[in-house]
Amino acid sequence: MDTKHLAIDGYVDAIPAPGTLWGTAVFDLIHSPADADRIAPDTPDTVYACTTGDPRIADVLLREIQPGDLLRVTGTVVQPDDPETPAHFTVDGLEVLEAAPAPVLYDLVLERYGIYVVVFDADRDQVPVFTTSGRWVGEATSPDAIGALIDTYEEGDTR
Repeated sequence: MDTKHLAIDGYVDAIPAPGTLWGTAVFDLIHSPADADRIAPDTPDTVYACTTGDPRIADVLLREIQPGDLLRVTGTVVQPDDPETPAHFTVDGLEVLEAAPAPVLYDLVLERYGIYVVVFDADRDQVPVFTTSGRWVGEATSPDAIGALIDTYEEGDTR
């Protein structure tokens, strides 16, 4: 096995997961070739199976890192003897170079206002409103009418 200490930049492939021990995390990092002009166009990206035993890095990975984030990781890489097996990267340093864009829900969005939950549906003007415990409050005729509906509900006038 070949072992090297280096820094690589790559994109997080999936949501990082807790490792087998407390304070550890695992994730896959996709690294694209650095000089695309000097290599064959069909050269594949390299996938690194990454792990960290540093609880501070594991905490950041598990709470803040999302698929598509561009990271710079430093640590030790081990290339197994089998070329089909991904290289294993033990991370001892992490820097977020660029966060992935936040996903946008276009069809249905739930939003919370204190103890109330409202349901925005792109296909409807009306806005259903519930309490967080699931009790039906009513349906506002538009997003602008949500406050009036909640006020009416709190005053006990549920006509």
